[in-house]
Amino acid sequence: MSQKQSQTNKVNEVSRRRFMRDGAAAAAGVAVGLGTARGETACCAAKEKTRSYNSEMEYRRLGKTNLWVSAVCLGGHWKRVDKMVPGVFKDRKWLSADLDMDGFVKNRHDVVSQCIKNGINYIDACTWQEVVTYARALRGRRDKMYLGFSWYQEEMRKEKFRTAKALLGTLDKGMREAKLDYVDVWRITMLSQSGRHTETEVDEMMDALEKAKKQGKARFSGLSSHDRLHIKKMIETYPETVQVVCTPYNPKTKMLPADSIYQSIKEQDVGVFGIKPFVGTSLFKGDSSPDSPMAEEDDRLARNSIREILNRSVITAPIPGMINAHQVDNMAKAVKERRKLDAAEAKELEEAMDRAWANLPTHYQWLKDWEYA
Repeated sequence: MSQKQSQTNKVNEVSRRRFMRDGAAAAAGVAVGLGTARGETACCAAKEKTRSYNSEMEYRRLGKTNLWVSAVCLGGHWKRVDKMVPGVFKDRKWLSADLDMDGFVKNRHDVVSQCIKNGINYIDACTWQEVVTYARALRGRRDKMYLGFSWYQEEMRKEKFRTAKALLGTLDKGMREAKLDYVDVWRITMLSQSGRHTETEVDEMMDALEKAKKQGKARFSGLSSHDRLHIKKMIETYPETVQVVCTPYNPKTKMLPADSIYQSIKEQDVGVFGIKPFVGTSLFKGDSSPDSPMAEEDDRLARNSIREILNRSVITAPIPGMINAHQVDNMAKAVKERRKLDAAEAKELEEAMDRAWANLPTHYQWLKDWEYA
C-alpha cells in the first residue's frame, strides 16, 4: 500500500494525538471558524496562552496546527552578522560562521532575547548550523518560542536521504546534537525544483513526517521548496501531512487570478512562513552595519516591506533574518504601524523593489518565479 493510500487510515489517530497534545489551542482553532461570540472568546484565550505573548504584538493562527505565532517571526539566516561580530565568518560565507565564538553566541542569544521581549515567538531553523545555534540560544527557555527544524544538508536535496528511514535518522541526529527533546515543526527542505522528486521519494518523506509526529518527536509537519507548482501539488495531495510550508514572499509577489498556490493554502488551511521578504538583502542600500549612512532609510524600507506583506494576508508570517536587537525592534515596530502604505511610502518601496529586482544576484534569480503565485 502506498503512503497516499494509507493517508486516510492515519488521519484519525494523528488528529486525535494532536488534539490531545494541544488541547485548548486546538479547540480554539476550531472555534475560529464558527464565527460566534463564544468562538471569538476562545480564540482570544488561545492567543493569550501562546508562547511569549505580548499584547503589543499581533498573533496569527498557523493554519491547521492551531498554533498562534507572531505576525513576524525570526528567520534562521544571519547573512550579515559579521557586521556585528567581525571575523566570525571563516571563509566569508555566512554558513562558515564560528558557532562557538563568544561574540556570535552572545549575538544570537541577545537577538532571541529581544524577540521574546517583543512577543516574537517562532524561529525557523533550516540548516544544521541554525538548529544547533538556536537550540543553544533557547536553552533554559525552550518554552518561550516555537522552533522549526530542517537539517537541509541531510534531507531531500541529497539522494541518499530520500527514504523514511534516512530522514528519521536525520531528525534523530539533529535532535541529539542540538540537545532537543522535540521540535515544534519539522519542515523538510526539498529540491529547489521539487518536481524532480519521484512519487516514491515523496511518499517516503511523508511517511517520515507522520512517523515523527506519532513518535512525539515533531508536533507538526510540512515542507520547504522554491517550486510553487510542486508545493501546490503537495498541499492538495497530502493535506493531513502538509500542515506548514515555507515559500518565498516579498512585496512584488501577487496572487494569480486562477490556480493560485494561495487558494490551495486557504482551502487546505495550511500555515505559511514567507522567506526572503527583503529579496535576500537586495532591498537595502547599506550594508546593515549600525553606523551605515543608509541605516535609517533601510530600516524604513524593511518596515514598509513587512507592512505591505502583512496587508496582503495570504501568508501567516514573514520570517526575516535579523542580526541585532535593533532590527528585532524595527520588525516589531512594523507590526504596530498602520498596514496600508501612503502614496509616498508605496512609491519609495516600489522603486526600491524595482532596483532589487533588476540587481538580483545570479543565485537569487529564482525569486522572479514568485512574482505571480
